[in-house]
Amino acid sequence: MTHLRTLCGAVAAAALTTTLLTGCGGGTDAAALPDGWGTLDTKSLSVGYPEDDGYEEQPAAERSKHNAAVALKEEGGLRTGMVSVQLDFATGVDDAEEAATAAGAVIGIGATRQDSGDVRLSGEESARQARRINYEFTSSGEERTPEQGTRMTGVMVAGVDSKGVPFLVRINAVKGSLGEDELDTFVESITVK
Repeated sequence: MTHLRTLCGAVAAAALTTTLLTGCGGGTDAAALPDGWGTLDTKSLSVGYPEDDGYEEQPAAERSKHNAAVALKEEGGLRTGMVSVQLDFATGVDDAEEAATAAGAVIGIGATRQDSGDVRLSGEESARQARRINYEFTSSGEERTPEQGTRMTGVMVAGVDSKGVPFLVRINAVKGSLGEDELDTFVESITVK
C-alpha cells in the first residue's frame, strides 16, 4: 500500500510539473479566434479573418505571387477589405525592427503613416516580437478597389518567424468600416511559427 501511495504521489508530481512547464514560457500558444472567423495558414504564421463579415480566402491561382495567403471582402464587385500574408519579403532582415523598417518602405507614396509600436504575438516564443504600423492611404480605384480617392485604413504587422523568415501581415479596409477594436482583433489573431 505504501508503494502504491508513493507511485501515485510521483505520478501526480510529474503531472503537475508537466503542466507548469508547458504553461510557463517557451510555449507555442495559439491565438484564440472569435466565433465566425476563418484562418489563413502559411508555413510561417496563421492569421484570422472574419468569415461572418464576408471575408473569403482567395485561391492561390488568383492572388499575387508575392502573397502566401489572402482573404478578401468584396462588396458590389469591389475589394473593400483585405488581409494578406507575405513571407520572405525582404533580405538582410534578422529581427522585428528590421522587418518593420523594410515594411515601412512598401507602404507607398501618398500614404500617411500614423503610428507604430511593438506587439507581442501568440505562437513560438522566439518569434513573438513584432512591430505594428498603422497608416492611411487613398485608393487608386484600380484592380477592383474602391473608387479613386476613397480613404483606406491600413495596418501592417512585421516580424521574423522562428526559422528566420521575415513576414508581413497587412490589413486594409475602407476607412471607418473597421473600428480600432476590430483592427486589434486581426493583430491578436496572428500565431507565429
